[in-house]
Amino acid sequence: MALAPASSGSGPVVVEVEMNAGADQGAATTVRATVVQACTVFYDTPATLDKAEKLVAEAAGYGSQIVLFPEVFVGGYPHGSTFGLTIGNRSAKGKEDFRKYHAAAIDVPGPEVTRLAALAGKYKVFLVMGVVERVGYTLYNAVLFFDPLGKYLGKHRKLMPTALERVFWGFGDGSTIPVYDTPLGKIGAVICWENRMPLLRTAMYAKGVQIYCAPTADFTPSWQASMTHIAVEGGCFVLSANQFCHRKDYPPAPEYTFGGLDEEPSPESVIWPGGSSIISPSGTVLAGPNYEGEGLLTADLDLGEIARAKFDFDVVGHYARPEVLSLIVKTESKLPVSFTSATEKNSAAKSDGISRT
Repeated sequence: MALAPASSGSGPVVVEVEMNAGADQGAATTVRATVVQACTVFYDTPATLDKAEKLVAEAAGYGSQIVLFPEVFVGGYPHGSTFGLTIGNRSAKGKEDFRKYHAAAIDVPGPEVTRLAALAGKYKVFLVMGVVERVGYTLYNAVLFFDPLGKYLGKHRKLMPTALERVFWGFGDGSTIPVYDTPLGKIGAVICWENRMPLLRTAMYAKGVQIYCAPTADFTPSWQASMTHIAVEGGCFVLSANQFCHRKDYPPAPEYTFGGLDEEPSPESVIWPGGSSIISPSGTVLAGPNYEGEGLLTADLDLGEIARAKFDFDVVGHYARPEVLSLIVKTESKLPVSFTSATEKNSAAKSDGISRT
């Protein structure tokens, strides 16, 4: 087995690729990947980061070069919470639940991002981490990317939160759909049910994604079918990471309650059974799915499988029909408020001869 070493140079080794990117002929031939299946320490971000470091250290001990964590591992997934919502009303307790959830989120950039970057550098891994990103008083479901030199590369924000998630998470836009060209291959991420959005998947394929990360909160059997389909459709390796949690991993009642249940679960009840997996471009399951408990799933990815799979089917290449079907991806950032400086106004006024005040 040939494992690609992390670069020891001081210059940038990772760039974001554009659309319609080709294969990287200089990428590693075999990559050791680890998917983390573990539960957030809910409402305790410092303890969650401590737990993350132990898990990354363990994965690095196995020789892993890329480590994927579950959806919103830092900040937590509010499984079962209703945030006190009914149509036309929001309860006082629900508002307090949001305050605590907001407090557990992280700023990007911020001290937690700095710590995660240092962690990736310390253990010499590409780290792909699900977080709750805080921007003022709006939260986003995001994935952060870090390289083995300890650099923060960028983020992907979930484009479309699912169902009640739309109440407490904002919407991402086309400016954060990155695929990074790394010594291990092209790495990107699509979060949970975004993976059911065929146009978003197509955008990822057009960027040449080879290691397709799919952090999720979905543990249903249909999720495994989706992951296998994406691996075959995209001719890429799919890494899917989910949490495994017991009731005791969340704050006790009445501080935290699970809606939609007839009775409060016992502390040992499994309320989130995992299902993490690693799948090859041929649809072969290389690791998982794990429904047994917290743990690490590790597999060696033979990147030669990508070319063998694309010979059969290249969805944005020889199997595409752009004269019939095509896609436009709008990659500009969408801001609710923009300010124009006085300098810009004066410059515009001089160019068109109009006086502006």
